[in-house]
Amino acid sequence: MPDMATHRITIRVPDSLGERLRNRSRLKGETESELVRTALEAYFEDSGKERLAYEMAEEAGVVGCIRRAPKDLSSKSPPL
Repeated sequence: MPDMATHRITIRVPDSLGERLRNRSRLKGETESELVRTALEAYFEDSGKERLAYEMAEEAGVVGCIRRAPKDLSSKSPPL
């Protein structure tokens, strides 16, 4: 990391996650820190993208959660 100001953090992870990180580090020939930085960058890049309301509702598990309703609520008016 030439000429890069750094901020050190310490995190705790379950043993299984630490082992996966060590294994991936060995396989890719990168340090654990490099892998974590890459993962954080990807996370923040993805979280900044605009998403459709439908995508967020689907992710939250509310799409298709009403039982015994018409499949397409936009085409049929529910009884009053």
